[in-house]
Amino acid sequence: MNISYDIEQFTLTLRREMSHYGAELGSEVQQKLRNYYALLSQWNTRLHLVAPCSGDEFARRHALESLLMLSRLPDKARIADVGSGGGLPIIPCLLTRSDLAATLIESSQKKAVFLQEAVNRLGIGDRATIIARRFEETPPPQVKFISSRALEHFTRELGSLIDWSPKGSMLLLYGGNALRDRLDRLGAQFTEDLIPQSEKRFLFVVTRP
Repeated sequence: MNISYDIEQFTLTLRREMSHYGAELGSEVQQKLRNYYALLSQWNTRLHLVAPCSGDEFARRHALESLLMLSRLPDKARIADVGSGGGLPIIPCLLTRSDLAATLIESSQKKAVFLQEAVNRLGIGDRATIIARRFEETPPPQVKFISSRALEHFTRELGSLIDWSPKGSMLLLYGGNALRDRLDRLGAQFTEDLIPQSEKRFLFVVTRP
């Protein structure tokens, strides 16, 4: 795949589709997201950070979908992102809003190395802390928001993730019908937003009692 060409496709889709996702991205933010996409593409062949996809799909399915949770985050919000993997959804959010800070929790040592390289290269290292452990082995950060998009064994780990989260916090979880069914079985309090251009993917907003 021609990465330069794909970055151009990524940029065109970002500009064309961002309003559908409630995002208005200036040229500086667009360049930051381009840099992130280029860096992730370089590492992806070795670490399988995301499933192979075109620049067009990455812009919609990964970058813009990640930004959907920004409307839930007040100024200067502090977030714990669990199962960060390739940095989704949190890195696009940090690149878009300079007031946010996050703790990225990733159990894979190799992926944690990528995350550290990414936040340093992208200039957000002062607002991003990388923890290379399972979330269950980590004391919950003092945050009011928890995000997760690609936690391994998501439905199985969901109860543990909710219990681990600080009381009164809000969990922002990306998933489909299986995740909703699990939330129902757990008796969780949640709302859901259908992701644009999707029929089966949602952003679930869960309130931790």
